[in-house]
Amino acid sequence: MNILFAASEVAPFIKTGGLADVAGSLPQKLADMGHDVKVILPLYEGISQQYRDKMRFLFHWNCRLAWRTPYCGVFELREGNISYLFVDNEYYFKRAEIYGHYDDGERFAFFSRAVIETPAHLDWHPDILHCNDWETALVPIYLLEERERIWQLRGTKSVYTIHNIEYQGRYGDQIIQDLLGLHPGYMNEHMLAFHGDVNLMKGAIYAADYVTTVSPTYANELQYPFYAHGLEGVVADNRWKMRGILNGLDVGLYDPANGAGLAAPFTADDLSGKAACKRALQQAVGLREDPNVPIIACVSRLVKHKGFELVADAIHDIMGMNVQMVVLGTGEWNFEEAFRQAQAQYPGRFAARLQYSAALSTAIYGGADIFLMPSLAEPCGLSQLIAMRYGTIPVVRETGGLRDTVIPHGVFGDTGFTFANINARDMVWVLGEAVGLYHNDKEGWRVLQHNAMTKDFSWNSPAREYEDVYYQITGIPRPIEPSLEAAPVPAAEPSVQAEPEADPIQEKKPAAVKKAAVKKAAPKAEKKPAAKKSAPKAEKKSAPKKAAAKTKAETPAPAKETPAPKAEASAPVKETTAPKAEAPAPAKESPAPKAETPAPAKETPAPKAEAPAPAKETPAPKAEAPAPAKETPKSRT
Repeated sequence: MNILFAASEVAPFIKTGGLADVAGSLPQKLADMGHDVKVILPLYEGISQQYRDKMRFLFHWNCRLAWRTPYCGVFELREGNISYLFVDNEYYFKRAEIYGHYDDGERFAFFSRAVIETPAHLDWHPDILHCNDWETALVPIYLLEERERIWQLRGTKSVYTIHNIEYQGRYGDQIIQDLLGLHPGYMNEHMLAFHGDVNLMKGAIYAADYVTTVSPTYANELQYPFYAHGLEGVVADNRWKMRGILNGLDVGLYDPANGAGLAAPFTADDLSGKAACKRALQQAVGLREDPNVPIIACVSRLVKHKGFELVADAIHDIMGMNVQMVVLGTGEWNFEEAFRQAQAQYPGRFAARLQYSAALSTAIYGGADIFLMPSLAEPCGLSQLIAMRYGTIPVVRETGGLRDTVIPHGVFGDTGFTFANINARDMVWVLGEAVGLYHNDKEGWRVLQHNAMTKDFSWNSPAREYEDVYYQITGIPRPIEPSLEAAPVPAAEPSVQAEPEADPIQEKKPAAVKKAAVKKAAPKAEKKPAAKKSAPKAEKKSAPKKAAAKTKAETPAPAKETPAPKAEASAPVKETTAPKAEAPAPAKESPAPKAETPAPAKETPAPKAEAPAPAKETPAPKAEAPAPAKETPKSRT
């Protein structure tokens, strides 16, 4: 199917967080599965020249945004089997930072309008519009407006993914017409209204055909005020179309075996290269070179909801252990200052790098021993996945995707350590357990590393789940896989089912009735030869009599049993006491005496083989009526 994936950042072109990693790897996996995928994002100033040189200009038009008609250009960059579309407008996107501007609402409203109008200029029909977070929250709403106006969007369905519900795109209600170009009815109907303001994420949740979150646990947590940030009621209203799908990881990009960005490559079965990576990390950040001391690492934005209040409060307790520690990231000034002071107080044991560096983060993942991630709330988290991929054991709080991905120590298949309460003492206690295992049980530590490194965090399963969502809301049937088409099982099923169709009927009847069933099959085959003699005349006389006493199903049987008119008159009286299952039998068994009842038991093993035998005996005179039961065994020999 055709999929248009819209995101405000996409790796490797521009990145500030986990959204870029998802937008860079999920579309690639969907394209590898055979879908026609296009990814659309703004053309920021921060996109490097090496990518700009590969772009080609497609077209431009004046985009309609309320009363404005700003210029909108589209550039394309082809990478493998994906088309990346860059929306160009220097007034909105030629800025040093991606987010944090006073007019972010207008900037991303323009981008959302560009997403909706681009398919018409491409003359390409997307089956799915997949948008992400508040920056593209207006896309499902605009789709409601334009679905019937733009024929390329007819039948298009929208999927909205919540990566972090804390950022909702909330603005004053005066923007509804002047900035967004929407009817005030969206406020009156409460699709966008939120305590008197406009809430773009709320509108997207209601307007989208399906809503996903980035982990199953996070989807459940959003029902509670602590995690939902005021939208718990909205989530409850839309639970029927919401689902948590765990994020995957680009295992080709994050692979210690290829040694990219590392001092030496290593694998789950050969960890010798990790020692070289550890030594290189200690040299790079100014830690004392000591291969026997575990390094605790943090790579994150230094903000409260990431749990750094717990780290700042317990920093002296942590450094009281025989450990080293390195912190990489930027954020709130109080946390940055706490880590600067710790570096001064513990020289050679604590390193604070208050910056963002992709190269240094890779070196930390590869060289550290323990990865600390005490988030208060974590929708999914990719850092713990990357750490496990590099054999760095995570210590995390049980929330969101951290709970879904880290199996606590002591459980079968364990990959790390976890704690549940938002408490610095609990965090320090679990860190102590991890440090103790590192020092006292080298073999157990190696098993933990091996489990973490070999766990499957690829996009294979998550992409399949997104496919299920796409097929469900569009109604497009999933194509049958070649492996299923070649399976021999369906071809063998008819022959297996052929016998059960006859067996249930025969098993319910007694032996005498089974014989009747055999004889009933024979007259049907004899219709053509039996028409030569007296059978037609008998049909006119006997069939009406039996139609009055028996059911309609017995009408064809008398045509073959007519040679015994007197015996048939009395026989039905004896047969009336039989169960309902024997109703069709009397017409054929009426001439047989009671002594013949055990004989049919011999005929039952070959119901189909006996069918032609009675055809040879039918011309016999009346006195020979009981004979067929005795002669049929001889004919078989």
